[in-house]
Amino acid sequence: MTITKMTWRPQYRSSKYRHVFGKPATKENCYDGVPITRSVHDNHLCTVNPRFIAVITECAGGGAFLVLSINHTGKVDPHHPKVSGHRGNVLDIKWNPFNDFCIASCSEDTTVKIWDIHEHGVLKNITVPRKELQGHSRRVGLIEWHPTAENIIFSTGYDYQVMVWKLDVPEQVIKNPVRSISVHSDVVLSMSFNTDGSRLATSCKDKKIRVIDPRTGTLLQETNCKSHKASKVLFLGNLKMLLSTGSSRWNHRQIALWDQEDLSQPSYSEDLDGSSGVLFPFYDPDTHMLYIAGKGDGNIRYYEISPEKPYVHYLTEYRSLLPQKGMGVMPKRGLDVCSCEIFRFYKLVTIKSLIEPLSMIVPRRSEAYQDDIYPMTAGNKPSMTADEWIGGLDKGPVMMSLRPGSKLDSYVELGSGKDPTDSMETQHSRSRPGLSLLIQERLDAKEGNARKVSPPTSLLPSTDEKSSSTTYVSNGQLDSTHCSPPKTENELRQMFYKQQEEIRRLKEHLNQKDVRIKQLELEIKNVRNSQANL
Repeated sequence: MTITKMTWRPQYRSSKYRHVFGKPATKENCYDGVPITRSVHDNHLCTVNPRFIAVITECAGGGAFLVLSINHTGKVDPHHPKVSGHRGNVLDIKWNPFNDFCIASCSEDTTVKIWDIHEHGVLKNITVPRKELQGHSRRVGLIEWHPTAENIIFSTGYDYQVMVWKLDVPEQVIKNPVRSISVHSDVVLSMSFNTDGSRLATSCKDKKIRVIDPRTGTLLQETNCKSHKASKVLFLGNLKMLLSTGSSRWNHRQIALWDQEDLSQPSYSEDLDGSSGVLFPFYDPDTHMLYIAGKGDGNIRYYEISPEKPYVHYLTEYRSLLPQKGMGVMPKRGLDVCSCEIFRFYKLVTIKSLIEPLSMIVPRRSEAYQDDIYPMTAGNKPSMTADEWIGGLDKGPVMMSLRPGSKLDSYVELGSGKDPTDSMETQHSRSRPGLSLLIQERLDAKEGNARKVSPPTSLLPSTDEKSSSTTYVSNGQLDSTHCSPPKTENELRQMFYKQQEEIRRLKEHLNQKDVRIKQLELEIKNVRNSQANL
């Protein structure tokens, strides 16, 4: 008789986000007395940028939404001026990702309107929009800005059409969209773009997910899966995967992962619970974290996504007794990096007429800027014009650093087929004497001019009047911080020590990678041994 020896091996997975926790704002830092809409439409109902928060409100006669300064916390004046130019209930609002003073709204009155907000906020009721888009024959339920092209917005309504609009035209009322996409057989429930905006994913009331070329309107992929009825869909950054939330055939709330090139069957699915509220998914491509918030729930589940199986790694759950009706999300450039905040929600709590900010925090002892949790992120600069996109051009987002004090020249364009660091080096080629030693060595290696490292005096930044920034390397990313030339020996010594600290961090990061490689090699060896013993 042969006895098979089974080797038990615990599943350890290291993650810097294992201990992320949710920190709700104090009462005085919430927005109290907000007349949140009683609409049953399954949208976020709230949109946020670093300057303003906007929320759809309940009002009689037409539709309106409220725009508050992000610092206008506490009790909200019940007579605060509103944006109230729609003749029907407002169903969705979205800030322009490239202009913090421009917001779009759509309504049951079949129109989409573009509004300009004063830099000091809404000082009196606004009723006249900058642009009005007329093309839908029934109420408009969703709008979405293109992620990289300026002045391009998408809308979809209860006429089952997805319309593409170009805003940089002289007319105040635009009646003809650039394109009308007619591939849906029912109401579109959600829209999501991939990173460079070359693909549009939609979920529909017919429970199908579709991937569309947004420029031509061509249907590229479509699900035909009976085991998952999708309600919301989301592109997962550059992972070439889609995530959908919906229900299983037994009406359990469910999440599912899909390969964007093959929607025949989900790559992964998981039943969450038996509740009935819609699940809102939110994805952070910088940390690869996925947040799932249920409408009518008080809790938010969060996961880490990896490109290899099992794809979805559950982290933990934020619990609260206050149920959310909708959610707003602050863009990464508006987060508090000093407190290691990696995500911020704005929960709409209808039962208390309250908007509660909720910060997701990575616990760290050091108060210094944490390079490893803040990689380069999408900024507020478009990478192309509307005409370039319509003409067939696809470009990734223009990236920026979140390091405090970073200048605008730290922006890097992705998706052009070039190494982001190459772009940075080109931008600073005029001030090569002031580059850090590591970048200088890389430039010389490229040019074939290998030379010995200069003494610490070479750390002096350029005195060229055209250059006012010094570029540093930290954790593999390039950051530009304003730095005046050292005038004393003491300042020069401090700069040298700062450079040494950056090099030490890089070495420590490489050592961590080496340890991780050894752990993976050991796990592979254990798997092979256990398979050999079967």
